[in-house]
Amino acid sequence: MELYNYLKSLHLIFVITWFVGLFNIVRLFVYQIEANEKPSPDREIILSQFKIMSYRLWYIITWPSAILASIFAFWMLFFTPLGQAWLKMPWMHVKLGFVFVLYLYHLKCHQIFRQLQNEKFKYSSNYMRIWNEGATIILFAVVFLVVLKNAVNWIYGVIGIILFSILLMLGFKFYKHIREKSKS
Repeated sequence: MELYNYLKSLHLIFVITWFVGLFNIVRLFVYQIEANEKPSPDREIILSQFKIMSYRLWYIITWPSAILASIFAFWMLFFTPLGQAWLKMPWMHVKLGFVFVLYLYHLKCHQIFRQLQNEKFKYSSNYMRIWNEGATIILFAVVFLVVLKNAVNWIYGVIGIILFSILLMLGFKFYKHIREKSKS
């Protein structure tokens, strides 16, 4: 049991740093896209700095955190009796489904990261602001599943996540409206 608690602690630490990396990398994407619209020489100076910041965040914090969180989760689930018991629970299957979606989100962020490192701007800053909420939605879903350990009421959870997403989008539109109003 003591080993399990150490593994769980390490897993949680790296899940937290993984999410910190995901939240911040997408914010840096927003700033890079907006910097691309600035006049020269500001554009080149700012973009250069954001590329360095993004590179360090992505490869020194985010990717290692994702890998270490997964290693400790794997170790905990497959090599401890309590973890093996959790694997038989329906809520854990749903949680692992959300973790899979989180990795898809992470990989899409990696694709966007590489595009921006090559100064290929395919998305707007508004799109990136909305994209940034993807990790938030996944985080809410996983935390509620882990704390409540109830996959039976997953339908209510999905409805809750959809409502939460709608509230996030409304908040985003309200913020955008305030930003545009303050510019004029």
